Amino acid sequence: MVQAVINIDENTNRVLNIVKAKFGLKDKSEAINLVVNEYEQTALEPELRPEYKIKLAKIINGKHISREEFEKEVA
Repeated sequence: MVQAVINIDENTNRVLNIVKAKFGLKDKSEAINLVVNEYEQTALEPELRPEYKIKLAKIINGKHISREEFEKEVA
């Protein structure tokens, strides 16, 4: 476990207290972990939406031509 001394503004402190109370957490470090994990899930590595998975499958299974064939068609 890593320990860190951080400086946060009053608004951030209030938000952490609200998160802590809402989820019944023991301390602000748990609130920070929860907020960071939620951010990671939504912003850093979001899962593919089901409709995009279907679209991606159609793209992968679609007809593709090689570079050589493309160059022949264009030339």
